[in-house]
Amino acid sequence: MPRFVRCSLIQASNAAPPESSLEVTKQAMIEKHLGFIRVAADAGAQIVCLQEIFYGPYFCAEQTTKWYDFTEPVPEGPTIRLMQDEARRHHLALIVPIYEREQEGVYYNTAAVIHNDGTYLGKYRKTHIPHVAPGFWEKFYFRPGNLGFPVFDLGFAKIGVYICYDRHFPEGARALGLNGAEIVLNPSATVAGLSEYLWKLEQPAHAVANGYFVGAINRVGTEAPWNIGEFYGSSYFCDPRGRIFSQASRDHDEVLTADLDLDMIGEVRKTWQFFRDRRPELYGPLVKA
Repeated sequence: MPRFVRCSLIQASNAAPPESSLEVTKQAMIEKHLGFIRVAADAGAQIVCLQEIFYGPYFCAEQTTKWYDFTEPVPEGPTIRLMQDEARRHHLALIVPIYEREQEGVYYNTAAVIHNDGTYLGKYRKTHIPHVAPGFWEKFYFRPGNLGFPVFDLGFAKIGVYICYDRHFPEGARALGLNGAEIVLNPSATVAGLSEYLWKLEQPAHAVANGYFVGAINRVGTEAPWNIGEFYGSSYFCDPRGRIFSQASRDHDEVLTADLDLDMIGEVRKTWQFFRDRRPELYGPLVKA
């Protein structure tokens, strides 16, 4: 039987006025995304991925310690517990990007993975942390991830996650493929003028090089008071041949839902034997400090 998996990506603008408190901002974004999760569920989605640090604005545009109060433990925090209930209620798997507090002063940009029965499967921590002017001061907020590139088996699909800036590095994309990923989700927050010319180049290339599907997410709109640029949306799915076959708008909140034919993975890999023909014995210099 064909192995089709229906997936949804959620791209959204900030839901709260810039003068709102952290609590109001967080609650507004959570409520907004709960509505979008219901839309995805009604469309029959089996996997739903939210955008990077979904419950707030892209606060890394400034360096202010108040945002440390946005952190939560994973999986013990209230947002992950809520999303476990949602996954169970709608019988869908959820990828929930969140600002994780491991302990006081130790914070990560993290994505929790929740099965469709509400079981917490594990997490991925963003590996590559940018510090790019103007407005991407992530090293002020996040430690580099230390969990490697795990793959999560949902029973009907094996998924991997990398977050935003990770997409510029082929090493992580390859590691996910070698670890068995069939679908790789990349929640992001990136603006026009900085990365848009790369948006449709890098991730289709990862899909081709590793023979898997990619779901790429970007938020939309501009966010005051920082106004670092326009988050240009354009979330999409691409297949193992690098073809973008479903794409969201550039400037609207949207739930993008598509069917992924996982049988295509085997078909493509039988032709392009990139895993078989690689030469790891020659790659030593790649991992030298």
